[in-house]
Amino acid sequence: MGYPDRPGWLRYIQRTPYSDGVLYGSPTAENVGKPTIIEITAYNRRTFETARHNLIINIMSAEEFPLPYQAEFFIKNMNVEEMLASEVLGDFLGAVKNVWQPERLNAINITSALDRGGRVPLPINDMKEGVYVMVGADVAFSSCLREVENPQNQLRCSQEMEPVITCDKKFRTHFHIDWCKISLVDKTKQVSTYQEVVRGEGILPDGGEYKPPSDSLKSRDYYTDFLVTLAVPSAVALVLFLILAYIMCCRREGVIQLVHHSSIQKSTKELRDMSKNREIAWPLSTLPVFHPVTGEVIPPTHTDNYDSTNMPLMQAQQNLPHQTQIPQPQTTGDFRLTTFQRFEVNGIPEERKLTEAMSL
Repeated sequence: MGYPDRPGWLRYIQRTPYSDGVLYGSPTAENVGKPTIIEITAYNRRTFETARHNLIINIMSAEEFPLPYQAEFFIKNMNVEEMLASEVLGDFLGAVKNVWQPERLNAINITSALDRGGRVPLPINDMKEGVYVMVGADVAFSSCLREVENPQNQLRCSQEMEPVITCDKKFRTHFHIDWCKISLVDKTKQVSTYQEVVRGEGILPDGGEYKPPSDSLKSRDYYTDFLVTLAVPSAVALVLFLILAYIMCCRREGVIQLVHHSSIQKSTKELRDMSKNREIAWPLSTLPVFHPVTGEVIPPTHTDNYDSTNMPLMQAQQNLPHQTQIPQPQTTGDFRLTTFQRFEVNGIPEERKLTEAMSL
């Protein structure tokens, strides 16, 4: 409360929008004695109903209950939110207590493998990301836990082989522990290496605590900003629309083109009407011919009002003076008369049968 974010030691995780959210972390000695108030605001996604709750965390010093022997386990088949469940964590602490036999055993820190630089596993066979669990006790480490420090097991870990641990079967039922990543810390043998920080070049001065803005903020009228945001673009768009309409309707060359196109259409229609009434050159078979003996002009076979557009090129001619009749023998001894006419096509003489034969 009063800060823009959570404390640095407190983490939050929620896998899906419909799963439980989890707050977890381990405070440091600097946070001892400072009550931490977490302001939780939640809303219903369907009804948008809002609820607010304050979570008060009182941090006490652990010096009254010293746990100098600390062991950190890496569990490969668990996620952090699964490990934080009370029954799962209780089962793990019970398994550790069986192999360690301390008088007092507590979980000190639980960290996701992703916070230690781990990678998100592929969604194959329900793989987990893993979780680090640090526990502390008041007695020295058992011989089972010391087995990870044997040279043989260290060699197997360097060759990416699983070490041989006698007490692994007590965890194997529910927890798959990577014994190559176990860390044993004995604080009774550690020497403090704290060094005072000398402020100088490269170290920013302490800016003090963050002071958020006041809760009583003045209301602001956004009506003018709304009008400016909409009115100015609308006015510009209207001016551009009017200019474009003037160019398209009043100043464009399309009007002249339409008039020219209309005149072309009228001229084309007039030519088509004239082509229907024009005189067509008569075919040779319809022109006047001369009798080869008397020289008399024979009139054409059509009248003046004959529609020349539907007239065939060659017409049947019967009993014309210039025709030659050639008798032909029949199967019964009779003769059939066949009429031919001699004329030229493209300057080449040609004979064609014109009329049906008549019996003699």
